[in-house]
Amino acid sequence: MEKQTIGAWVVHHGRKVAADMRGAAEFSAIDLAAKSAGLLARLGESDEATLTAEQVTAAAKIGNLNPKTELGACLDHLHKRKLIDRASTGAVSVLGVTGSSALQHAADLFEDNEPHATERAAITLAELSSQAPVTATGAIELLGDTHKLTKSDATDFVNQASQIGFVDAEGEGADKLLFNGNLFRRDTASKAKKVIDSLSSAEQAKIVEFDAKLKARGAVTASVATKILGEPLFAKVRAAALYDMNIVSNEAGDHVFITSPGSFHKFSNPLTEDAFDHAKALVAALTYGMTHSPSARGQIWGIDLLLGKLIRGGSVGPATAIGNDYRALELERVVQTERSGYGFKMRLLKREVGVIALEVLKGRDAAAAALETLPSAGMRSYTAPEAARVGLRKGQSTASRAQTRSLLSAVRGGGGL
Repeated sequence: MEKQTIGAWVVHHGRKVAADMRGAAEFSAIDLAAKSAGLLARLGESDEATLTAEQVTAAAKIGNLNPKTELGACLDHLHKRKLIDRASTGAVSVLGVTGSSALQHAADLFEDNEPHATERAAITLAELSSQAPVTATGAIELLGDTHKLTKSDATDFVNQASQIGFVDAEGEGADKLLFNGNLFRRDTASKAKKVIDSLSSAEQAKIVEFDAKLKARGAVTASVATKILGEPLFAKVRAAALYDMNIVSNEAGDHVFITSPGSFHKFSNPLTEDAFDHAKALVAALTYGMTHSPSARGQIWGIDLLLGKLIRGGSVGPATAIGNDYRALELERVVQTERSGYGFKMRLLKREVGVIALEVLKGRDAAAAALETLPSAGMRSYTAPEAARVGLRKGQSTASRAQTRSLLSAVRGGGGL
């Protein structure tokens, strides 16, 4: 596996471990590496940056790090690798950081922590089940051979992996299928075709119509998706991760925007393109500005011009919407806003995030360009696709879970590992 891919799985697994009561104790190398890499990505920007002790503590809290216990360990980890400089005042300086470089550092930090065999198995299983759904029996055999685990240990690990969320499990016994939410980030076209071929002719026509609209716009509202697909089909394909749900929230409620998992890639591996979900959050916020924000507060109409100026290092505004619509992104240090007259101006701190977002919103893969976590009531938060999908999966009925399994079986094509 490439270093960036390993780093992406470390970050992915780190989020799952952090949400589990015993996860950090049992997968400590993943936990520390993911938290350290996440902190690095949050502190850094496209150019060199220096943050005060207060800003560093704030960044830690935003990433759900305990500033009394975990922050120091993460900073020590990053300083040891010469990724940051620390002043006696508590200030931290960071050289230019991109999402891809942060993932490479995540892989190095993971190795520094001398991971256990089951932690390496967690990376292998995630990579395997993102390529195609695999049977639990086949996974146990492969992980046992690859990582020198006994059959009993490998079986226990696979069961634990689905409980923590490293992978999803569908079905029971020897026929249980394992997959994860990144299933459609690679070979999207061929996998989607297998899904479409398994649907009825009426459902196929709906998918084709919806895909055309999604390709043209880059992101569409959930209401548009429901209108075209119908709720039963929409629920089925969301649970299987054929489409991504991005949720931006404010006092008026949740606003769901749909994107294609394959849209967020510039190189050959879309898994690594936006592992920190920054570009997805920016796309969701901008889509809100284009579709929901009234003109009186700064409705977005020229997305190419707006993002182009931000990517070049310029600022946009002033507009009242800027002071509300990008709070979640400001907390993640993707953008920076400042008051200007009766409104706010904004500039982009992580320019590569803007590049990805622009390519998605222009309705084409960033790969084609050959380039290298909001509304009038105040956008308060952003829920990334994986968290949104997991929430949907938890609410699935037995019947809808069976439908999800049928789609996964179609993707697997009845083949082996």
